[in-house]
Amino acid sequence: MNPRKIIIEPVTRVEGHGKVTIKLDENGKVSDAYLHIVEFRGFEKFIQGHPYWEAPVLVQRLCGICPVSHHLAAAKAIDQLVGIDPENLSPTATKLRRLLHYGQVFQSHALHFFYLASPDLLFGINAPAEKRNIVAVASENMELAKKGILMRKFGQEIIKALAGKKIHGILAVPGGVHKTFTKEERAYFLDGIKIPNIDTMIDWSKEIIDFMKNYHLENAQWIDNFAAYPSNHLSLVDKETGALELYNGRLRSVDFEGNELLNIEDIEYRYHFKEAVKPWSYLKFPYMTKYGSANGWNRVGPLARLNTCKYITTPLAEIERRIFKSTTQNKPNNMTMHTHWARLIEMLHCAELMKELLLDNELMATTDLVRKGTPRTKGIGIIEAPRGTLIHEYHTDDKGLITKCNLIVSTTHNNEAMNRGVRVVANEILSEKPEITEPMLNQIEIAIRAYDPCLSCATHALGEMPLIVQLKDYQGNLIDEKIR
Repeated sequence: MNPRKIIIEPVTRVEGHGKVTIKLDENGKVSDAYLHIVEFRGFEKFIQGHPYWEAPVLVQRLCGICPVSHHLAAAKAIDQLVGIDPENLSPTATKLRRLLHYGQVFQSHALHFFYLASPDLLFGINAPAEKRNIVAVASENMELAKKGILMRKFGQEIIKALAGKKIHGILAVPGGVHKTFTKEERAYFLDGIKIPNIDTMIDWSKEIIDFMKNYHLENAQWIDNFAAYPSNHLSLVDKETGALELYNGRLRSVDFEGNELLNIEDIEYRYHFKEAVKPWSYLKFPYMTKYGSANGWNRVGPLARLNTCKYITTPLAEIERRIFKSTTQNKPNNMTMHTHWARLIEMLHCAELMKELLLDNELMATTDLVRKGTPRTKGIGIIEAPRGTLIHEYHTDDKGLITKCNLIVSTTHNNEAMNRGVRVVANEILSEKPEITEPMLNQIEIAIRAYDPCLSCATHALGEMPLIVQLKDYQGNLIDEKIR
């Protein structure tokens, strides 16, 4: 039997384009597996020469799924260019930005769980391809699909009220925000007349978590073991308490046993991280300098955040966090499929935080929305995007034009983790059976989808990717090729 190469392209139900290559040896066993990111990233280069105040508007064009995260990460960096650190932003500006951020995380998590992940969970990993979509979910569980759609809508309406549009809107300006929140806008989210109100969002979030907990009990055998492997975990935590923090905090990393590897101010990231490159992917491989590329990589995102934080500040989400942590005796959870459970706990947390802010009258103040200090030539903004830690860094000249830009997005942090997941699943499934089936290949995609990767954010797309399947021997000779 000749050695073969199996290629899955494109990877489906993720944002952006990628492919998976699985190499088989002479005996038909898996010898290696890779996740290739085949798009080219251009934002770091072509943003050079633009005025710094354009960055929060430009960079959110990286993505239509999480533009708010790029908008706010860039805004935090631009604040520093006008001399304002996060703690010196006005209370109203900070609360408005936080409400925008929580609405973004809430709607993005709803999108991923209900639209992208739920078909795998509800119908099983071996379900036929034509059933793995939100339409089939709605057909068999209309109430679940309806709640998912309305939960995402609530988050999007929060974004629209604050930024003017659901996608690619503008709230943040250098040193603050350009608008406030009105009584009419607040009533829209509290009274429940036109859309289900924030209390309903909290109740539904709790219901979905209960659904997930029951699912875990009924499917523990596969969900605990599928694509599970030890890793480090990285996220922001509150500077004083170590609590879960999505907007501003310190960078903390722990290993798979809970030992602390890193605890630094966010602006110090450059001294502690490097980015490796591989010839088969446009996506870089970040790692902690002290531990090297082999051991210094991290997972980021909901699972990592629950592993690095010491507690959650909102009461209902904290109760759920404790239940979640009890499954691993309060040690870090390294079970990839538990990311979905963690994601739902964060949805509940964001719903609770949004309620707190909606009831805060300071949200509607009309003065002290923008502040300025002594200008600087470097700014760094770090935020917890829905998919994990997001880093924006900008340098400017004396005219305020951007001379250097560095972006490390969540999916970039998760690059090594996703590749590990692909290898684990490929070895477990394809090495046991010589017959390659579509459901088996879908399991490779499920391991990747757990991270909710945004490949467009990580590299930025150029053009369209065709579906190409190639079969090659060990010398690289093309045996067969199919193009769709």
